[in-house]
Amino acid sequence: MRIGELAHGTGVSVRALRYYEEQELLVPDRSSGGHRRYPANAVDSVRFIQLLFAAGLGSKAIKGLLPFLDDGMSTPEMLAQLAAERARIRAKIDELSAAEARLGDLIEEGARLRTPSVPMRCSPFTA
Repeated sequence: MRIGELAHGTGVSVRALRYYEEQELLVPDRSSGGHRRYPANAVDSVRFIQLLFAAGLGSKAIKGLLPFLDDGMSTPEMLAQLAAERARIRAKIDELSAAEARLGDLIEEGARLRTPSVPMRCSPFTA
């Protein structure tokens, strides 16, 4: 598939796909006319790259993980990196879960305080 088709199929801009190529995260074939050609599995690769970026990994870290996706071969260093990234993500999830719980508490408290125990006789918007 061509770069525009890949962009459309993944929801990623053509510019981002070119960046991925510059960072050696995607390696397209080239047609005789010099046009990029991506294999069908490039859609899954781009989605995984996006997921890793969203999780906070940089392009260098992602590049180190891609050989595992391509051939299923891992090294002790790669496994250690994966474990470290998983631990970092788990810690971030825990932080976000705590923030979510605190916001829930604030919402409940705010709703409780705004609920009048006696019906209001005038609009809260009038003086």
